[in-house]
Amino acid sequence: MAGRMTGRRVLVTQAGDYMGPACVDLFRKEGAEVIADTGSLATKEQCNRIVEAAGAIDVLIVNLASPNHYGTLVTDLGEEAWQEVFNLLVHPLHRLVKSTLPRMIESRKGKIVVFGSAVPLRPMGRLCAYSAARGAQIAYVKSVGVEVARHNVQVNLIAQNWVENPSYYPPEMMDNPKFIKNLNEQVPIGRLARPEEDAALALFLSGPESDFFVGQAIPFSGGWAS
Repeated sequence: MAGRMTGRRVLVTQAGDYMGPACVDLFRKEGAEVIADTGSLATKEQCNRIVEAAGAIDVLIVNLASPNHYGTLVTDLGEEAWQEVFNLLVHPLHRLVKSTLPRMIESRKGKIVVFGSAVPLRPMGRLCAYSAARGAQIAYVKSVGVEVARHNVQVNLIAQNWVENPSYYPPEMMDNPKFIKNLNEQVPIGRLARPEEDAALALFLSGPESDFFVGQAIPFSGGWAS
């Protein structure tokens, strides 16, 4: 029996990190031809090469992670740390999207799904650089989403938090009683989301059922942010 993504070509960036593994696994199970790229996204040329090497794609999954420097006061945040999160989260997003859109616009079909963060939706102190970069992703997706909607290209973002992944929730954190207490107090659902649940939302946003979603930042945080 054909899967929901049979016949579709999907490019996943940083496929070995963050939400990449869960996304690659689910999309392949659903019949997609997945290009699981693990190359560097540090420069415009590298981003362009990744998109060009993938060829014609139906879906771009922009999967980007960075250190969040949590706990650092704004007055103590160094210039290097500030630049780092934008170099890892914001500039690659624009370069990948800009390189991908011409083919999608020409063919009048395409989906771009960004794994973002719910952090900008709920103010948190000592997290200014990460909040600013993730907030820039949301603003970018909203703007580009409405710009390209008339070409039948849908661009949306999953604003997530409290999702199991080794980038932000390593095993040593998961075993920390303080973390468990914090989880139970802050997240109404009282647990972390499984990666498969998050990937399922990306799958929905990559399929025809989501054609009416335009420039959305969809909270996925167990009630932590809305």
